[in-house]
Amino acid sequence: MAETRNIFVLGPDERNFALLRQLEQRTDYRFHSLLDEETLMHGDHPLSDHLDAAQRRLDSFDGSVDAIVGYWDFPVSSMVPILCTENGLPGPSLEAVVKCEHKYWSRLEQRKVTDAHPGFDLIDFDDPQPPPGLSFPMWLKPVKSYSSDLAFKVEDEAGLVEATAEIRAGIGRVGQAFDFLLSRLELPPEIAEAGGQACLAEEAVSGVQLTAEGYCSDGEPHVYGVVDSLCYPDSPSFLRYQYPSELPAEVQDRVISTAAAVIRQIGLDSSMFNIEFFWNADQDKLYILEINPRLSQSHAPLFQFVDGAPNYECMVRLALGEEPDMPRRQGQHAVAAKWFHRSFTDAFVRTAPTAEQVDQLRQEAPEAIIDLVAEEGQRLSELPAQDSYSYELFAAYLGARDTDELTAKYHRCVAGLPFTLV
Repeated sequence: MAETRNIFVLGPDERNFALLRQLEQRTDYRFHSLLDEETLMHGDHPLSDHLDAAQRRLDSFDGSVDAIVGYWDFPVSSMVPILCTENGLPGPSLEAVVKCEHKYWSRLEQRKVTDAHPGFDLIDFDDPQPPPGLSFPMWLKPVKSYSSDLAFKVEDEAGLVEATAEIRAGIGRVGQAFDFLLSRLELPPEIAEAGGQACLAEEAVSGVQLTAEGYCSDGEPHVYGVVDSLCYPDSPSFLRYQYPSELPAEVQDRVISTAAAVIRQIGLDSSMFNIEFFWNADQDKLYILEINPRLSQSHAPLFQFVDGAPNYECMVRLALGEEPDMPRRQGQHAVAAKWFHRSFTDAFVRTAPTAEQVDQLRQEAPEAIIDLVAEEGQRLSELPAQDSYSYELFAAYLGARDTDELTAKYHRCVAGLPFTLV
């Protein structure tokens, strides 16, 4: 009998941890929580405290520590390389991870190997002006944030000044911890000068959104899936992530080759990645939106529905120093999606769906995974990790034979999971 291998998961949530625990039934893996999600993602402790607490937990464990993994954005994504290095485990370098996560540094690296990116430059907080070569509309965002927090599309100079002030007021929530990471690295002069609390302006580009999901092992990037990201009409807020992509094969091939080029340039290795793109069909041009040095946990059930295994398979094998091997099209569904049901105005949640209503839906669609985000008694504007334009009420992971059936299942979810908003 194979000896148990212990894999520590930073900040696991209930749904994703349940998917990971399913792997235990056919492997020698044993998964362990390493700090809780609420503390890591929504607490206000310094990053150094999180690292110390995580290391104490590892040191006190009565057994082997064989891998450390995480699927969340910052700070989890940056803690993984530090803890792996300190414990002699396979993992990416902190420098490569920060190159991905620092939006300005990432753009500078992308520019060295591809023109598939928008125009960009930094904004001076003390004298906010449109950077040379950029015109309105443009996007303003911190060089590090998550879930589109503090990202604003501005149409004129008045909007630029207003958005810059709002970003400046809130940038420290993530920026202070990000500066702590930068202090651990030898930085090129332009990144050292910008720091972790700078504001980036980017050309406003348009098109359909898609994401390349992959991993890099022994210096060679591999993309195992392309996912479409579809937005609500006239909104940047996502309606659903759908897999497999329905875009032309030639476009997907260019996405895959571009993804591989930038991952090699950045030097991200022994790591998962997902790279978000726009494809403008009228111009037939690709634009990289951002590079994430982690898998997308939002896509995990989609790969399980369609391919027969969640993308955690790759994450765990990489973390153990093994070559990943994802199945393909061996799942029970031809197409799958994560749907987002949203409100576009702030409100108080007077009533929310019940557990019985969720169970009823699952009788109709046994594969369905429902994440209720807004709860009774909450104000939507107080929900954590929302984008700047809408409020998520629930997410539904669904599989189907085709897009029509997938859409019909989602509409049944909306009808069967009612909210009273006042």
